[in-house]
Amino acid sequence: MRETAPSAPPESSSGDNTGPEMALGLMAMVAAALAMSVSPTLVRFADVGPMASAFWRVLLALPVLWLWMKQDERPLRGTVVKRFALPTILAGFAFAGDLLFWHLAIVNTTIANATFFATMAPIWVVVFGFLLLRQRTEPIVLGGMALCILGGSALVYESLGLNPEHAIGDAQGVITGMFFGLYFLCVGAARKISSAGRVTFELSIVTALVLFAFAIFLDDNLIPKSASGWAVLFALALVSHVGGQGLLSVALGRLPTTFSSLVIFIEAVAAAGFAWVFVDEPVSLVQAMGAGVIVAGIWIARPRHKRPVILIE
Repeated sequence: MRETAPSAPPESSSGDNTGPEMALGLMAMVAAALAMSVSPTLVRFADVGPMASAFWRVLLALPVLWLWMKQDERPLRGTVVKRFALPTILAGFAFAGDLLFWHLAIVNTTIANATFFATMAPIWVVVFGFLLLRQRTEPIVLGGMALCILGGSALVYESLGLNPEHAIGDAQGVITGMFFGLYFLCVGAARKISSAGRVTFELSIVTALVLFAFAIFLDDNLIPKSASGWAVLFALALVSHVGGQGLLSVALGRLPTTFSSLVIFIEAVAAAGFAWVFVDEPVSLVQAMGAGVIVAGIWIARPRHKRPVILIE
């Protein structure tokens, strides 16, 4: 009797493909989406410019991320750790581009529009993954993606009309999704050679440096003028960046990159809810149905743990 492993899927996760690991990765991905979903509402309340809020979001998170990195690598003491690997540096640049256009989109269009176009990242993950890495995506994942896109469209169907006032912000949201797609691919590659804590900390340093340069030249309002302004920035740093990006790095070590990007559609669902509660952007019945379609798409596209095939000779 001989035991053989199944053939590799078109795209596999960068971590252990056991059931518990997938479950942990899925929980981390959902929590990351929820943590990131609050960011557009918080940015609206920050009393600094959009570039400055993006910069402070990353900078204020660095001390916590450093502590996490040290804790994450305690079992590796005495071993050589690769610092600032190329995929991590590229992830930092991609995330800087994502935040630059994301924070601009938030103030130039509706929260629902900005979030919807930003969460088109799965399309770019598939496109860039094939063009740059020659990754193939399973048909069932593409089917789940189609449902997620359909549900996401329902979420913002009322605000997706041709409104000249929102055209620039909508375009910035599209560019955000492109950078976010690249970010997923880079972090997925970085997690194959570095811990989640190190990847998140080091890419955040790169991102902060890039954002600082843009904030200096593009924003006149760099420093919050009130305690509430600082509180909003610390909330962005701790919830959206440490929680959101940190948990995303954890998930990308355990889940396929394309599927991980699909779960980010939950961010669109949660962001619409936050906008309804805090910014008085109501959620209609069609939008609620769209949220249900998104959940169905994610369920369909979920990773399946494949057991070894036993051949009896």
